[in-house]
Amino acid sequence: MQDGLDVYGGLFESDATGRSVPGPPLILGHRGTPREAPENTLSGMRRAMDCGLDGFEYDLRACRSGEAVLIHDADLQRTTDATGALSECTLPQLFGIDAGSWFSKRYRGEPLPLFDEVLDLIGPEGQRPFHMIELKETGLIEVVQEGLEATEPGLEVRVASFLREVVLEARRAGLPSMLLAEIATDEDFKFCRDQGVTAMGIGPGGWESEAGQADWGRVERWGWSLDKPEQLLDAVRSGMFGFNTNEPYRALAVRALCHLAPDDEGPYPVQVPEWVLEPEALGDLERARGEWFGDWQPTVILRNPFPFPVEVRATVVFPSGAFELNGLPCILDLEPGEQRSVTFEIRGGARSPGRDPLFAALYKWKVSTGTTELRPGGQLLLDAPLVRVRRAIAEGLTRRLIMLCESPGEKPASVTLRRQGTRLVIQIEDPAGIADPHLIVRLAGQTRRAGQGLSLLLPEDFDRCSHGIEFTCGLEGLRDGQPCLVRWAGGLPGSLGHGVPGRLLPLALG
Repeated sequence: MQDGLDVYGGLFESDATGRSVPGPPLILGHRGTPREAPENTLSGMRRAMDCGLDGFEYDLRACRSGEAVLIHDADLQRTTDATGALSECTLPQLFGIDAGSWFSKRYRGEPLPLFDEVLDLIGPEGQRPFHMIELKETGLIEVVQEGLEATEPGLEVRVASFLREVVLEARRAGLPSMLLAEIATDEDFKFCRDQGVTAMGIGPGGWESEAGQADWGRVERWGWSLDKPEQLLDAVRSGMFGFNTNEPYRALAVRALCHLAPDDEGPYPVQVPEWVLEPEALGDLERARGEWFGDWQPTVILRNPFPFPVEVRATVVFPSGAFELNGLPCILDLEPGEQRSVTFEIRGGARSPGRDPLFAALYKWKVSTGTTELRPGGQLLLDAPLVRVRRAIAEGLTRRLIMLCESPGEKPASVTLRRQGTRLVIQIEDPAGIADPHLIVRLAGQTRRAGQGLSLLLPEDFDRCSHGIEFTCGLEGLRDGQPCLVRWAGGLPGSLGHGVPGRLLPLALG
């Protein structure tokens, strides 16, 4: 994807990513650029620098012989062609492992990188990238310290972990440390303040807690895996020190937007609705083409956040699936502060949850040579995903959730869902021929697995959540002797490329 524009089908003729605007905040690639290159590889880190990011985040684990290796999981099978635990492999045993073919044939032969290799990376103009180093386990601080001491002075890093003992060990070693968490709490604040921790990194929406709104003083505020337009806009406007993202072009564009329109306090300029899919309402003929499918007439609101007139060129692009589009592309002229609605038609989908369509809007403005203002011409590309979701209601009565049939002729599996006070109870009802079925549930950002059933605690504010909470579920097991996963909605597996999770609503909203 050259300059982040090829995906837009040639509608936009030049670079419009906003990459020319520097921080703050710092914008780092989450595990490199996992939508464009295999995660935690040197190719992914190089691509992050080519995109114009300030640096990258990556995960470190130790192999059996003690060397630090870039990998997220404790096991090798998800992101390499090998199996087994990394901790059981010596460095010579890791040579020759392919960490790229799972992502694309283009990256066949991509090696598992070592820590010292990523430290040697230099940006396209000779700049040193910022490193956010997440340690997934204890025992790595000495290796990290030695690696950093062997590099040229001036390399900016934050050594991060969800494990407090690792954070304290990094701080005692004199390394800039960062505690990671899902949600900011008073306990986190006290720990960082009392222990002299450099930074706190919180997941999407986690700074919105009461503790997160407090003054954290000298503790740097960071975010991790911030991808949604509204999350990115809030991160930049709130003065966050930095964050990592899976959407580098969108993040860079939002930073540029805030630079070009510093006084704007409105919502993200491209407001899109959710696309609610109801596979259970499909007829037999419709279901035969795929259940992650539908017909939609969305209305998108486009707003001009700039203090000058703009031309907006809009269209929808489809990273995956088969779709028909009517009513776009279009061109609008917007005065400062003006907003217009755009309604169009989409028909299509796929058998399996995948990357959602993107609504893309290119804002363009002309050179101004007036007596009171001198402004160069420019353009900025803003996008927003048209996410496809399913919805379920949590109530006292038992409800049946039917899994998607992702192969022709497949029998649908099902689970039951019931709310019992502050808990959500989910059980396997019909595994539909899946041998040794196990339940997998993702609720409010946390993924849990069990045998036949799970009882999960709902968030305290669940009944006050105006849009519900993130939720999806599925069954793992064997079909014809091969591992399989059947899903109720997107979000499983939790890695990129499998759509977004559905929504769980309290009865009052359902």
